[in-house]
Parts: sequence; C-alpha cells; structure tokens
Amino acid sequence: MTDPADRRNGSPPPGLVAAVAVLLALPLGALLWVSSYNKEEPRLGGVPFFYWYQFLWVFLAATCTTVAYRLVVSHERRRRALRGRDTRDTDARNGGRDGREGVR
Repeated sequence: MTDPADRRNGSPPPGLVAAVAVLLALPLGALLWVSSYNKEEPRLGGVPFFYWYQFLWVFLAATCTTVAYRLVVSHERRRRALRGRDTRDTDARNGGRDGREGVR
C-alpha cells in the first residue's frame, strides 16, 4: 500500500501510472501487430485497409497522448495545490515563521 507521505511528496498513484502506460502503449501495440491489419479489404474510398488503418492511428495516437498528458498535468496541479495548502497550514501553526529566522 502506498504511504500517504509519499503521495504528498508527489509520487503519482499507481492507477494513474497504469492508465498513462496503457494510453501510451495502445498505439504502439496496435501498430506493431502488423498481421492484424495486413490486408486489403475492407477498402475505404478505394484505399486498402492497410493504409487507412495506419492513417487512422495517427489521430488515435495523438488522442491517447493528449489524454495521458492531461492526466499527468492534472495530477501535478493537484499535487502543487496540496503542497501549497500544506505549506500555508505549517506557516499558520508556526505563527508565520518558516524555521529559518537565523539563517543568512
């Protein structure tokens, strides 16, 4: 089980890591499995399946990458917001002192 202190330090939850990994691996796996799309039928506007399938994955891969990026960025924003809130709570408990009064 993940230690709550690790979460505060910024380590992403395992579910987020798994979701991002799947989103990034999906296009790679789909395009490396050539035997699944190495055929001419069905044609789309006269273009063999082999070509339009790969072209479709250009857009699907961009979508998967965008979703993965947004998941990571939203986690980072939440982490920073929590860190800021923890810092304000600590400052309030210390009476506004950060423990570095004598340091120059």
